Amino acid sequence: MSDPNDLAAFLNDAWQLLRRGVADSRSPARYPTFATVSPAGVPEARTVALRRASQEEAVVEAHTDIVTPKVTALRASPIAALHIWIPKSNLQIRLTTRVEILSGEGVEDAWAKVPPSSRVSYGTVPDPGTPIEHVHAYDKPPERDRFAVLRCMIDHIDLVHLGDRHRRAEYARHDNWVGNWRAP
Repeated sequence: MSDPNDLAAFLNDAWQLLRRGVADSRSPARYPTFATVSPAGVPEARTVALRRASQEEAVVEAHTDIVTPKVTALRASPIAALHIWIPKSNLQIRLTTRVEILSGEGVEDAWAKVPPSSRVSYGTVPDPGTPIEHVHAYDKPPERDRFAVLRCMIDHIDLVHLGDRHRRAEYARHDNWVGNWRAP
C-alpha cells in the first residue's frame, strides 16, 4: 500500500486492485458480493464476476442472464452495492452504484469476449431460481438473447484498511472523488 496519509493514493490503490480483479481470475477482487433489494424489499446478495473496472468513468461491470432475480430486483430499484474483501491487503472495498442493464445489440462486443465454455451461464432452462424436480433437472444452452451487462455507475466508495492502525476513507462522485477520512 502507498503512503497511509494520502487519500488519493488510497483510492488509487483500491482501483488498482479492482483492475487486477478483472485481469486475474485468481484475484479476490474478481468475485465481489453483489447486493440488491428485491421488489418485496428483501435484501439479496450473490457473487458475480467482475468483468470491467474503469476509474476514469467510475464504472464496474458484471455479466448476467437477463431472467435472473437480480435483474428483476434492479428493474424495480436500479441500485446495488458491491463488497470486495482483499485478504492480502487487509482491505475492504464497498461500492454503492446505480445500475444500467444493457442487452441486445449494445452488448455484442462483450458477448464476443465470453469464452464458449462460459456462454452456458446465459440461458438456463428452466429460468434461474425456478423449483426443479431433482438436482440436475435443468439444461444450460447458451442463449445470446439472455446475455446482459450490468453497468454499475459508482456514486460512493468506502475503503477500510485493517492494518496496525486501521484507516477508513469515503469518496463520492458528487465530491469529485476527493475523499475524506472517517473513523474506522
